[in-house]
Amino acid sequence: MKELKSAKIAPSLLSADFGNLQRDVEMVDQSQATWHHIDVMDGLFVPNISYGMPVIKTIRKHAKKPLDVHLMIVDPDRYIRTFADLGADNLTVHYEACPHLHRTLETIRAAGMKAGVALNPHTPATLLEYCLEVTDLVCLMGVNPGFGGQSLIKNTYEKVRDLRTLIDSKGLKTLIEVDGGVTLENTTPLLEAGADVLVAGSFVFGSDDPAGTIAALASVEAC
Repeated sequence: MKELKSAKIAPSLLSADFGNLQRDVEMVDQSQATWHHIDVMDGLFVPNISYGMPVIKTIRKHAKKPLDVHLMIVDPDRYIRTFADLGADNLTVHYEACPHLHRTLETIRAAGMKAGVALNPHTPATLLEYCLEVTDLVCLMGVNPGFGGQSLIKNTYEKVRDLRTLIDSKGLKTLIEVDGGVTLENTTPLLEAGADVLVAGSFVFGSDDPAGTIAALASVEAC
């Protein structure tokens, strides 16, 4: 009989109230969340611009939990050392933005961070087969990146299952993260498919009780 598991919850600060950023960071720290998820967008790789280094520096100043930084930018190799210096614990780059992905992942690890790879919805999980040994985290985009508040793309479940099979076949401990469209309704099927970490932005910060919503997500268990 399989053991029940629950997900690590990583609230996306992209949906936080930037007028009360310290308050929201402290709320996440005091909640049942595992990480702070930070989306960095450059307006080129995705059609939106988020926050830059000064804001992340401020978040790091107040955050007590690890920073899970997701780079949705072109040429991320230029900034690996910068994000290490800013205090990122996990640094995720996009497969689609890295022509030399294996080297990029090794560089992230050498800088003292956990190395992550994100895949856009159209990118097959099998393309990571020969990089998984140097990958600590795979972030599967459940929506097309760039904007919050979208619904989960249905084939995400199949993609999680495919990736879980690949990771398990290699005997690895690589975490599977799902980013985008996460709600209480789809938490159980995502866990059952093999997800380990769930990123939730508007679902958390758009609720009347963000801390309670995080607790509800964290309390869901599945085989």
